[in-house]
Amino acid sequence: MDPIGVAAASGMRARMESLEVLANNLANSTTAGFKADRESYSLYISPEAEAGGGVPLTVPVIEKNWTDFTQGPLQETGKQTDLALAGRGFFALGGVDGPVYSRSGSFRLSAAGGLQSGDGRPVLDNLNRPIQLQPNSEVRITGAGEIFQNGAPIAQLQIVDFARPELLSKQGGSLFVLPKDTPLADQALPARNAQVNQGYTEAPNTQAAESAVRMIHVLRQFESLQRAMAMAGEMNQKVLDEVVKSHG
Repeated sequence: MDPIGVAAASGMRARMESLEVLANNLANSTTAGFKADRESYSLYISPEAEAGGGVPLTVPVIEKNWTDFTQGPLQETGKQTDLALAGRGFFALGGVDGPVYSRSGSFRLSAAGGLQSGDGRPVLDNLNRPIQLQPNSEVRITGAGEIFQNGAPIAQLQIVDFARPELLSKQGGSLFVLPKDTPLADQALPARNAQVNQGYTEAPNTQAAESAVRMIHVLRQFESLQRAMAMAGEMNQKVLDEVVKSHG
């Protein structure tokens, strides 16, 4: 394939990957605590260009996807087990292979009084234990994450932060896990400045309208690259036809 066709094909592939990211953002535009994914573009330069021989080729590629951890707006719900964090930090939840982390505080009480996430994961206290409450008693949670019932302290929410949150891997809509081989310096630490807001949830930091507009923009780029690829094919065919005629 000629350089124009290769560049157009590479650009189309990058736009397809971008569409997948945007589609996921759009699908989670109502998921509490969801953090949008973004993409970083780079340019691939062919070895011929670096060696100084042949025809140099430069094509666009997506270097990596990254998660935008900026704060989403807080939405009041009035539900006593709904919690939202203001500032850096994550709630710690129980997982099969260790704790998982989330900004989504859409919690509920099980029939037995366990504080759980929407998908049934136990919310952990600062000693890594599932938090157990009295099912029919009022719950009061302070800005520091202290949980009270009937005027007595029951538990302390485990709220953690990371020196490098970019090491976290997204799992589903609003869960994150830390790779097992993460250095000790990058492990979870108690969050310093997180403020717990009872009766609120954190809305996603992406809006449906924003994702839809970006998708339209990327689709138009994709269509333009398709036309460029088709034109390159037509030009190649004309050149081939001329070569055949000249040797006919």
